[in-house]
Amino acid sequence: MVLGRVYLVGAGPGDPDLLTVKARRLIEQADTVVYDRLVGEGVMNLVPRRAERIFVGKAPKRHAVPQEAINELLVRLALDGRRVVRLKGGDPYVFGRGSEEALAVAEAGIPFEIVPGVTAACGCGAYAGIPLTHRGLATGVRFVTGHCRSDEELNLNWASLADPQTTLVFYMALMNLPEIQQKLIAAGLPPTTPAAIVSSGTTDAQALCIATLADLAERAAERDLPSPCLTIIGQVVSLAPELAWRTAAGPVPDGLPDMSEAVRA
Repeated sequence: MVLGRVYLVGAGPGDPDLLTVKARRLIEQADTVVYDRLVGEGVMNLVPRRAERIFVGKAPKRHAVPQEAINELLVRLALDGRRVVRLKGGDPYVFGRGSEEALAVAEAGIPFEIVPGVTAACGCGAYAGIPLTHRGLATGVRFVTGHCRSDEELNLNWASLADPQTTLVFYMALMNLPEIQQKLIAAGLPPTTPAAIVSSGTTDAQALCIATLADLAERAAERDLPSPCLTIIGQVVSLAPELAWRTAAGPVPDGLPDMSEAVRA
């Protein structure tokens, strides 16, 4: 029996031009492509016609295929001798459950490779004009899950997160914005902290909503932004009105602090 090989490939946040050279080469050579909901149409257009496409995408509260079944699928395809590309939005190892799939493949004795991708925090932040770190505004950045399985209450160390010198990037947080906003403020993060939501980042449909932490959930509801959305909280958001190059930053709310002097100090 000739074993195939599984490639867990990061497809980036949406713009196909952000694919790595290796990712594109593997996509074009694939026998089978197993892909998620967040893999953009432009990326899927690179899949050769001869390759089989298998959709296993997940949406909030709707899982097309359970994770265990995806793991089994990858193993089965590789045992059939196929060259399998598992395409995952962003980076496979950043809130993508790629490590679970890699473990399943490894335990089955199947050769595999991990191909990193541009994670949503970096891609969407850059396209929205929000640097994740900036001298005088942020000395660090934290990537944080914005939801728990079974829709349980977020079990996060809010006191640790409420650091004015740290940029917080919440993935998959749209439904839990009121809780995030309330608990960060209760933990001591100022209500006037700049915040933003990037919808469909890096794509032609990108939209940007700027708010303060205190009114983040309300403004998000007013805009009714479609998912996928990324939430960024921190002083660096104040740079978006100047640096947003992909799409207009939109109206800047009253109460958003002007950090321009602090940046230039």
